Amino acid sequence: MRVRVGRLFLQLPRLSRCVTAAKMATSASASLSKAVKKHYMGLPQGDKVQAMYIWIDGTGEGLRCKTRTLDSEPKSIEDLPEWNFDGSSTYQAEGSNSDMYLVPAAMFRDPFREDPNKLVLCEVLKYNRKPSESNLRLNCNKVMNMVKDQHPWFGMEQEYTILGTDGHPFGWPSNGFPGPQGPYYCGVGADKAYGRDIVEAHYRACLYAGVQICGTNAEVMPAQWEFQVGPCEGINMGDHFWAARFILHRVCEDLGVVASFDPKPIPGNWNGAGCHTNFSTKEMREDGGLKAIEDAIEKLGKRHHYHIRAYDPKGGLDNARRLTGHHETSNIHEFSAGVANRGASIRIPRSVGQEKKGYFEDRRPSANCDPYGVTEALIRTCLLSEEGDEPLAY
Repeated sequence: MRVRVGRLFLQLPRLSRCVTAAKMATSASASLSKAVKKHYMGLPQGDKVQAMYIWIDGTGEGLRCKTRTLDSEPKSIEDLPEWNFDGSSTYQAEGSNSDMYLVPAAMFRDPFREDPNKLVLCEVLKYNRKPSESNLRLNCNKVMNMVKDQHPWFGMEQEYTILGTDGHPFGWPSNGFPGPQGPYYCGVGADKAYGRDIVEAHYRACLYAGVQICGTNAEVMPAQWEFQVGPCEGINMGDHFWAARFILHRVCEDLGVVASFDPKPIPGNWNGAGCHTNFSTKEMREDGGLKAIEDAIEKLGKRHHYHIRAYDPKGGLDNARRLTGHHETSNIHEFSAGVANRGASIRIPRSVGQEKKGYFEDRRPSANCDPYGVTEALIRTCLLSEEGDEPLAY
């Protein structure tokens, strides 16, 4: 409809469409007054401490949490009591026998409630005290303890995509696509970096919590970002990585958007999302360590299918959408390795090839992988020299 004002005609419908296209789908809670909440969060809490217990649910991907009051600030894991929850509501138990145990495993400062409050990452045990199917930490810890004299270090790179609550990528046009990939990786500017506020808030919250976050950058697809955690030794890798994921989800909750770890959130000519995992041992990091790196890669090449199954929660089905041999990925059906080759299963950084020591990067894990499962698989194959398609029982 055209509206005449004097000698001018205004295109009101076109203006309306423009405003609609620019609107982002965010959660209703994001519109609540944060200033009002800040008043309550500033009230003194006496000697009491709020401890938020966090655990992985039955999907192997989702995180759950609930809070209890402690009479004093815990100084170590031993100061934290076990707790329980209804496993029938988290895909982890039947309603007729639904109580599950929460066993504290790692503790961090709470960046949302601030000191002295805590975030408590927990293992989940069933009624018979056996680990739940999605509790990969227990076996991972056993394996790590078997090789602790080799001081295995890990660094993991979490790629993720920021979505609106309707599942549409943050900042993308409502009907259509942004410009093709090219200017977004490590980009700067409103037309290249979509959602940096979330990234900055997450980074600072991780530092406050004591998570070993070591960097972040914008990724190749617009609205896709990456953070890196490490180097962490042994079981600490999985603990710090899950804590960083939880903090990201909470930051996004406050801002009304969603962090997706889907390995291929947008089909077509767009990059997927992985979780490249860097690995080294004391021997690899010392002079002449390239020989140990090459030996480990040879072992990995003989056990490719085992690792593919361990590298996403659906046994490789999620990764099949991502590992196509295109968009900086290897082919899921083939094992390959190379120096500075981002299209290989295993990449040896150029500096490592030159210095003859350091680490290698396994580029196969998916963005939604379980870090306990990934790091355990690397130890089993590279250090315990396991072979075949099944892990050994110890």
